[in-house]
Amino acid sequence: MKKIGFLSFGHWSDHPQSGTRSASDVLHQSIDLAVAAEEIGADGAYFRVHHFAHQLGSPFPLLAAIGARTSRIEIGTGVIDMRYENPMMFAENAAAADLIADGRLELGVSRGSPEQVIDGFSYFGYAAPEGETMADVARRNTEVMLQVIDGAVFAEPNPRPMFPNPHPGPLGIQPQSPGLRDRIWWGAGSNATAQWAAKLGMNLMSSTLKDHESDEPFHVQQRKQIDLFRQAWKDAGWQREPRVSVSRSIFALTTDEDRRYFGVNRDASDQVGFIDSGQAIFGRSYAAEPDVLIAELAQDEAIAAADTLLLTVPNQLGVAYNTHVIESILTEVAPALGWR
Repeated sequence: MKKIGFLSFGHWSDHPQSGTRSASDVLHQSIDLAVAAEEIGADGAYFRVHHFAHQLGSPFPLLAAIGARTSRIEIGTGVIDMRYENPMMFAENAAAADLIADGRLELGVSRGSPEQVIDGFSYFGYAAPEGETMADVARRNTEVMLQVIDGAVFAEPNPRPMFPNPHPGPLGIQPQSPGLRDRIWWGAGSNATAQWAAKLGMNLMSSTLKDHESDEPFHVQQRKQIDLFRQAWKDAGWQREPRVSVSRSIFALTTDEDRRYFGVNRDASDQVGFIDSGQAIFGRSYAAEPDVLIAELAQDEAIAAADTLLLTVPNQLGVAYNTHVIESILTEVAPALGWR
């Protein structure tokens, strides 16, 4: 069994052929797609977070709204850029949204992707201390966030508070949501950060790209990253089993509409490029008739190694079409691969 969810980038564009012409369209349709995905048996509704772009940027209102409209599906992010986040406010918002969802949040966090603007985090009030990078800041913010979500108490109580304090000792952030600490994921772009995440007890979220660290195909490099993560987890002595997700663009061509959208000009091979001044490898997309797709996916070592598969969806094509895309994988592909 493999958990299968969707990952939406939340694009909108004021174009006649776009099904999401505004931010309002994206937000409402994201909620509707999560509801529809739950109804057809999908396991997760995940959303990218990008600032200064025509994409979803403020995750917790959306996650809370989905939590209030659904009852079973996991609700997550892939990923929140911790260069932009106050870890205390993050912990408060995350706990509140998780309580609304009755403990179904699965929060992916990371150092973040290349930005729309130069040093966008500086407009949010953040900068790297001398001798550090913003990657260091993101990791430190993450470490603080994990401690606070885990119930750390650190704030000295006011002797004359507006409301009585629950106890005389140091206080922590409220509310607290039990179990949320085990549902934090790190979006790792490299083998080293995957191992770092394991040491801190975070689940692993691996995307459709990673640092190009060998001459092997993307799916092999990603599978080796997963192996390193799991070994580091074991070495750290954690008692629970970690979770691992990978993202893929996968389309089963079952209708003329599918073939028109994805039957030609698809990216059927890995691509190597540069991102944030480093070399990265981008994994291929999959689009084929179900029988061909099943054979191709059976060779993907990283998907086989992961317990969770996130299907990237073309959100601008609307809720009905994206529901069809997800359902086609669930019914036409997943059973033959032993995922269902």
